[in-house]
Amino acid sequence: MQPRAETATWTGEDAAAPARPAADFKIERETHKLEKRLCREVGRAVVHYNMIEDCDKVMVCMSGGKDSYTLLDILLKLKARAPIHFDLIAVNLDQKQPGFPEHVLPDYLKSTGVPFHIENEDTYSIVKRLIPEGKTTCSLCSRLRRGILYRVADELGATKIALGHHRDDILQTLLLNMFFGGKMKSMPPKLVSDDGRHVVIRPLAFVAEKDTQRWSQHRNFPIIPCNLCGSQENLQRKQVGEMLRDWEKKFPGRVENMFNALQNVVPSHLLDAALYDFQGARATGIADENGDKAFDTEEFAAAPGLPGVQVVRIT
Repeated sequence: MQPRAETATWTGEDAAAPARPAADFKIERETHKLEKRLCREVGRAVVHYNMIEDCDKVMVCMSGGKDSYTLLDILLKLKARAPIHFDLIAVNLDQKQPGFPEHVLPDYLKSTGVPFHIENEDTYSIVKRLIPEGKTTCSLCSRLRRGILYRVADELGATKIALGHHRDDILQTLLLNMFFGGKMKSMPPKLVSDDGRHVVIRPLAFVAEKDTQRWSQHRNFPIIPCNLCGSQENLQRKQVGEMLRDWEKKFPGRVENMFNALQNVVPSHLLDAALYDFQGARATGIADENGDKAFDTEEFAAAPGLPGVQVVRIT
């Protein structure tokens, strides 16, 4: 006699409903928690940075990747329950990459009911012509794409341009600029374009990449691989991304702390004289209402098997 699988039953009106494995309920529960977390984090970013306002028309840029699908999906959920009215329009830039499945995004977007626009521009040929074989194409590709999307936003009357960059993208950009650009710079959650005409927002700013990956798998989005930049295996961004994932495995919480640090900047404790008037710093004899910042007391978590350490130092 075969052992019976652990089962659970629905509670409701249909008492005759067949029993279901308890594992199914666990998956449903975890998926529900994931959906709540995604909606909460996107909503938190939208409110914290005032990304979307009443009567906005938000142009959601769709690449066909997991992040842009997740962005549109969660914004549609928030739109249905938001206390303000805003409209969404999905836009895909068909860059004429070889083998690009032109039907996939239109078919998906039709199924959602969201208005959409497909813009056709052969940037692929331009990038391949100007960038030597083996060199990174991302910089030129992104500049061309940005200019086209700004133009399309004007034509569609969009007041905001939403991109699908998430928390991990923001941290990767920070480290790339530090390691290779000599700048303390990342991706802002909201910015105004150089010409002052467009507002770009990143509603997934607080969302971890692992959550967009899980949501994409749950929703079974028709992912379209990028044959232009996604096929470059030795990109510095990929290497930095792998480093962050390795850190998260070995040191849980480190990535979260790094991201929190971007929201808790102390200009007087950095070295940029454009942000803080070091030359004009003088003793005033007046105590700072926020306390003595020159002597920081920092709590460091204990390493495995070692006690925690409190360090008081002159900074």
